[in-house]
Amino acid sequence: MSLNRTELVAEIAKKAGLTKADSDKALAALQSVLVEALEAGESVKVTGLFSVERTERAARKGRNPRTGEEIEIPAGYGVKISAGSTLKKAVSTK
Repeated sequence: MSLNRTELVAEIAKKAGLTKADSDKALAALQSVLVEALEAGESVKVTGLFSVERTERAARKGRNPRTGEEIEIPAGYGVKISAGSTLKKAVSTK
């Protein structure tokens, strides 16, 4: 089972006693804060739940899967998401 955005908004609304519109606004605000923080190179930590940080990837050589030709992959950034203790405990007790 997995929750899509609509289902997640509905569950948040039910558990927090909010309207679906307010829950959707809160989820959109969380997304905005995460994106802005990562763009600025900051990490975001929600104790017990998760932490998100921007990571650097060095330039490297790769291969074009279609032709086998070697290509240069430029340096860039990625995102690392780590589960917090509450999430780890939730999946390890079943």
